[in-house]
Amino acid sequence: MNSKTFDPLKHASPANLTPCDSYWASTVSLGAANLSLRGSHTADVAIIGGGYTGLLTAHYLAELYDVDVCVLEANQVGFGASARNAGFVLKGSGRLGYSQMAKRWDLATAKGIYNEFSRAVERVEGLIEAFDIQCEPQQKGYIKVAHNPKALAQLKDAAAFISTHLGGDAQFIDATTLKNQYMDHHQAYGALRLEDGFGLNPLKLLLGYKSMLNKRNVKIYEHSCVEHWIEENGKHRLITTDGELTVNKVISAGNAYTPKKFNPHIDNRFLPILSNVIVTEPLTDIELKACGLKTHQVIMDTRILKYYYRLLPGNRLLFGGRGAIWGKDAYDPIFQSRLMLAMKQCFPALANKSVAYNWTGWIAAALDDIPHVFCHNSVGYSLGYCGSGVSFSTQAAFRLAQQITGHQVPSLPLYDNALPKFPLPKFRRVGQWGYYHYGWLRDRFL
Repeated sequence: MNSKTFDPLKHASPANLTPCDSYWASTVSLGAANLSLRGSHTADVAIIGGGYTGLLTAHYLAELYDVDVCVLEANQVGFGASARNAGFVLKGSGRLGYSQMAKRWDLATAKGIYNEFSRAVERVEGLIEAFDIQCEPQQKGYIKVAHNPKALAQLKDAAAFISTHLGGDAQFIDATTLKNQYMDHHQAYGALRLEDGFGLNPLKLLLGYKSMLNKRNVKIYEHSCVEHWIEENGKHRLITTDGELTVNKVISAGNAYTPKKFNPHIDNRFLPILSNVIVTEPLTDIELKACGLKTHQVIMDTRILKYYYRLLPGNRLLFGGRGAIWGKDAYDPIFQSRLMLAMKQCFPALANKSVAYNWTGWIAAALDDIPHVFCHNSVGYSLGYCGSGVSFSTQAAFRLAQQITGHQVPSLPLYDNALPKFPLPKFRRVGQWGYYHYGWLRDRFL
């Protein structure tokens, strides 16, 4: 199968796919793969997926609860979304703002979710420091740019809500201050700034997590795609090409790279969405000055179909957004062209800037716009990060480890409820197509 056309809703398995040719892959080697699963083995807990969530859940199970746990990765660690994202560590996940959460549930629930997201950022920082992970963390700060006057008013309200009700440090930035102190963004009407987001090299972070487990002798079986998952006699049999693992409990941590028909606990509960990223050649001092770029903080706008960007070490500009709807179209040149046009509209001085890297990756969206970290009986999963998994995966993994070992977790929608199933799941992509067109019209005209 061609890695560039893989589609979780079309292909039965993510096996035998090559790593992504991304900017991150140019900065570090994946190294030698761990051995694959061969023969028959047993364990207490198996984790399917060797990304952030899978590796960290194994870490917490081994570290905190001394559980006999192993990880099954379909390809090599560094293949999936954990190596393809933009490296944004953000205090949030999903599409809901905190005031929306308070309206949907109540203020106490919104506070609880805010605290979980805050703890997630702290966990990333703590792991980097404790295990000396050399992943190039950058200047702190998350800037959310208003793309029109209506969005500006919403950001003002959001800043007030976070500061007043959640105890956070949310700073409202007017257009003049944004231009003078941060960037000369030609589509910005102002911005909201949170203090504790930051950017990093996501592949180096992931390989740091893998190193943690290898040093602890937690088994990570690479190139060990689960082809059959059989539940019988109170046990789970996970069958790969060359081996079989029998366990008491299973955690599914493949996120959007999970096949559409995998297990009844997970099937039809998420929508895989393609994200597209470009990285430019290094910006010259003249180009930096022309763009007014004075920050390496992470930046995102308020569009429904969002753009996100940041200056990388060496002053390359990373610029990302939504990609194709179907995997077969992932590398159609039109999607790179659209990102380049959006970048030019934000920073006209980069109209002729060369793109050095372009890649795509699948993220998972939930029907109710929030991630779900859920365990029922002997099966657990974490799904629906909607692009914010670099940070929340740390807290999700911690909570998964607690849940699968029978420990209590906070009573929040993130943890109390299973992911809702999509109605008419065969038509998920049709709905996505309609939503993208609605979002385009809304972003452009309203």
